Amino acid sequence: MDSPSYSYFEHGADIGLAGHGATLEEAFESAATGMFAIMTDLASVRREQTVRFEFEEADVELALVRWLNLLLAMAREQGMVCAEFRLDRDGVVWRGSATGEVWRSDHERGVEVKGATLTMLRVEQRGGEWDARCVVDV
Repeated sequence: MDSPSYSYFEHGADIGLAGHGATLEEAFESAATGMFAIMTDLASVRREQTVRFEFEEADVELALVRWLNLLLAMAREQGMVCAEFRLDRDGVVWRGSATGEVWRSDHERGVEVKGATLTMLRVEQRGGEWDARCVVDV
């Protein structure tokens, strides 16, 4: 994927997040990029450390929420901010990675994302593009 394609949509006190991509995995990667872009300027994040993980989920909509929440949990646990994401799916098994660095004091702090929710959750293919969206709690 050349550059992530994500957008935001209106939702009361929280933020609607949508990832777009030619494949389902690219849409999920874009959603992750959009989520971390809420928290800081990703252009300033060094690609120094990669964390890999795996999870199982048959439902693609629930997989989006699990993916985003796993990324947030990992980032909090390791004190990281991530800016590059990869995800592959083999049936119900999803293997992902996140690359970034430990938070530096000079990172611009945006809005903290507490978690991805089931609110307005939708994953669908329209035309030749996948759209993966949900509301993130801020």
